[in-house]
Order: sequence, then C-alpha cells, then structure tokens
Amino acid sequence: MLPQQGHLLLSSYTDLYDLIIPKDHLLRKMKELVDFSFVREELANKYCLDNGRMAVDPVCMFKYLLLKTIYNLSDVDIVERARVDMSFKYFLDMVPEADVINPSSLTKFRRLRLKDMDLLDLLINKTVSLAIDKGIIKATYTTLIIDATHTASRSNPCRPIEVLKMRSRELRKSLYAIDEEIESSLPEKNTDDDLEHEISYSQRLIDHLKENEVLSHIPLIKEKLNLLRESLDDIADRYTTSVDSDARVGHKSKESSFFGFKTHLAITQERLITGAVITSGEKSDGEQLAALIEQSEKNGVKVDTVIADTAYSGIDNLKLTKEKEIDLISKLNPTISYGSRKEEDKFFYNKDAGMFVCPAGHMAVRMQRK
Repeated sequence: MLPQQGHLLLSSYTDLYDLIIPKDHLLRKMKELVDFSFVREELANKYCLDNGRMAVDPVCMFKYLLLKTIYNLSDVDIVERARVDMSFKYFLDMVPEADVINPSSLTKFRRLRLKDMDLLDLLINKTVSLAIDKGIIKATYTTLIIDATHTASRSNPCRPIEVLKMRSRELRKSLYAIDEEIESSLPEKNTDDDLEHEISYSQRLIDHLKENEVLSHIPLIKEKLNLLRESLDDIADRYTTSVDSDARVGHKSKESSFFGFKTHLAITQERLITGAVITSGEKSDGEQLAALIEQSEKNGVKVDTVIADTAYSGIDNLKLTKEKEIDLISKLNPTISYGSRKEEDKFFYNKDAGMFVCPAGHMAVRMQRK
C-alpha cells in the first residue's frame, strides 16, 4: 500500500543537519533544487492505494537509487552507509535517529517497480524543465546538436563477462592494496570468454573471501566484494536468455560492425539532453530527427537550429525543418550532391535557394521530377 504523501517527520535532532552538512554539499544542493514528488505520481499505478502492507515511499527508494549511482555502491553498501552518513539521511528525508530499509527492498524496487516504465523520457523531461526554470536553458529559441551512439546488445555474449571481469579485477586490486602476497592464494583467473566459467570463477573468489573475515570486513574490499555479488545476482536475473529479438547488426564504418542498438540524442549547447530515441542497430540516424525534435519541443525547448552530421541531410529532413522554420546545419552527402563527377565538374547545392549551382556559378532555373 502506498504511504500518505507529505507526512511530517518530527525529531529533536533535526537541527544537527544544519550543523553537520555544509551549504555547498552536493546532496544538500540537490535536495533544495529538485522536487522529487514526480516519482510518486509516475509510480502510483505500481502500488495498491488501499490494501496490503505499507510500502516504503517510492520517492525515498528513488533517492536511494540516485545515491547508489552517484557513489557507485551496491544495494547492501548504500543502505549501510545511509545508516551512518548524515548527509544521506538528510537527502532521504529521514530524521537522524530513523532506521534504514532492508537492502532487498531496494533490489526489488529497481527490478520490479521500474519495470515497463519509460524512465529515460521521464528523467529527461524533468531535467529540461528544471533547467528552463533555473535559466540554464533560455526560454528563447535553442540550438540542438544531434547525433547517435552505438550500444551493444545485452545478448552480446561478451557484455556480462566484461561486467564480471571488471568487478573481479577491482576486487583483486583492492586485495593487492592491502596484502601484496595474497595473489598466490586466490582462485585461478578465468581466461576465456565463456560466461558460465566467469560466473564460476567469480563465485569461487567470493567463497574464498568468505573464509577470511578479516579481509572481507575491510571497507575498501567489502564494497568491491558486494558489487561483485550484486553483479552476479543481476546477471542471473536478467541474462536468462541469449536471444534479444530487438537487437540488429549495425555498422560504424565499412569495416566495423556491431550487434545491438543505437541511442540517438538531442543535446543543447549547455550539454543537456533534451531528447533520446533508442532503435535497433541497423536503423538510419537521419530517420530519427523528427522524433528528437518532437521530444525536445514536448519537453519545453523551442528549437530554431539543428546541428548534425551528413546522415541527417536527407530530403525528408530538409522538408521537415523547412516546414518548422528550423535551420538545419548538416553537410550534404557528397554522393548525393555531386554524384560521380570529377572534382572540377562538381555542382553544389544552395540550401537557401533550394537549387544546385554549376561550377561556373549559374543556378538552376527550375526543378523537375522524372
């Protein structure tokens, strides 16, 4: 059951926050700047409003996840740190003497409550709204920079292995920093690309450290150990299949390909993301321009100029930006502009006139379709 909104927390110790947490502390500034109540509104349909056990406030759970991302800690360690870190409790809207949640509640929240939720669009919308309110993005017309980046599919067999290898490597480094001679006693590292072998090695490494309570309770080692444990659990939960029906083979260049997705982004000159579209790897970059402009406008950005590479200079995008009275700064593909002509015979396209100009400087007099 969803708890009541806006409940008042009373404590005789809340004045400690003003004494302990500096005015310029990151979490204090975030708490004062951002109203996180939108999280409750967006997740209300994930909870029963009048039946069942009282749930932890989704705003609080979301803030736990934010802290987890900022400080790169496991669910277990972020909750444990919140127990003793006053800046965390202040950010989480807890009184100093309040107890923290069970780490398993946070794990279930990020796996279940955020499932089937378009979190990316929501966070972009709120970020842009906040930036406009604070004057970071001006209310006047804005220039957008648009491009795409490649994302490997989750079914790519190397990706979960890379996660585990990274976590185990970080754990070993923390062990070597404490005891340089421990390397010889650790389980033999996995050297192949088999996921099952890497999972087995990671589990052996965890089991080995369980037997050494002195090392496993050193904070530096404990944090890395818990991150490795969490990665194992997440892989077991998410990578139950090696098939991702939405992923496709795309190409970064003539010689380089990848299997996965593309993330298409619209960014302001202040480096704030105003729109994002995720497609399968084979999709053209230019086809997403309309959706990115629409998202940016929906998020409150008034677009007057778009800067993009050659992929976005297709005829449909030229027509779209002309209809919307948006200046499109995108170099035309040489093959489209010049065909197979020699350098001295090339025509060039005058975007303002919408006509081609010959090498002698004469502009075409009309357009004709065949």
